Amino acid sequence: MFQKNVLLKNHTSFKIGGPAKYFFEARNLKDLIKALKEAKKTKIPIFILGGGTNLLVNDKGYEGLVLKIKTAKYKITNKTITTEAGVSLAEIVGASLKAGLTGLDWAVGIPGTLGGAVYGNCGAFGSSISKTIKNIVALNTENLKIKKYSNKQCQFSYRRSVFEENKDIILSMELRLEKNKSKINLETIKEYLKRRKERISIYPSAGSIFKNMRFENLNKKTQKLIPQEKINGGMWSAGYLVESCGLKGKRIGGAKISEKQANIIVNFKKAEAKDVSALIDLAKKQVKKKFGIALKEEIIMI
Repeated sequence: MFQKNVLLKNHTSFKIGGPAKYFFEARNLKDLIKALKEAKKTKIPIFILGGGTNLLVNDKGYEGLVLKIKTAKYKITNKTITTEAGVSLAEIVGASLKAGLTGLDWAVGIPGTLGGAVYGNCGAFGSSISKTIKNIVALNTENLKIKKYSNKQCQFSYRRSVFEENKDIILSMELRLEKNKSKINLETIKEYLKRRKERISIYPSAGSIFKNMRFENLNKKTQKLIPQEKINGGMWSAGYLVESCGLKGKRIGGAKISEKQANIIVNFKKAEAKDVSALIDLAKKQVKKKFGIALKEEIIMI
């Protein structure tokens, strides 16, 4: 039933990572439940994989079952999009724009799946996926029962949701958007794409490494060290802090901190996970020393 020793670097945007002991692509609910039952029977750990765009996999791989969600159906009815978790975010953004809907404009150019986007409450330019979520349908991995979550029950906050704690598998969701009545929207999208292109390298990466933080949560001494132009929507930029430590372009092995955006680490020359981890540790140490701030990772590491 399961594939064995599948290289995970081929399933992540970082292009880094060793083999999964077992690997399975679930294309429907029946397949997913069957795989979970088998894993439970053999008592092996499970990791749910979406688009692999926010993930760093250990060089030794994963000693368990990696379940890749490949469900890919969606439909648009008036201002509502009902979609399975395996549909790519890019496809849904494109479909919503084509249907004359607005609400996901901020996500243009962002890779990954809807399931992953909801799991980490993906966001950009002051918005996030949580603002469009009406409800979520998920599968409990213990009792294999279906549960429906309202937006409030998802407990969304900055780059997180309840699914990080309860480990329920996101199956599908209902998004509520708005009709686009303005031509200004097109110009906004062009600007978002331009800004994204300016910060993304040609090399493989996992996007932002560290989470930003609310400016108001910093102590007064630290607040004085951060220029006002680096504060956006009440959030300070983790990239600015890393850059201020002189780490742009810093290399360890085949990995380096991007010259375009210091909150991105790129795989420029067959990097290994240990190279990326070393850069992450270095950045955290330097920022802590200079600003007294403990950076927290946005990417998932297994």
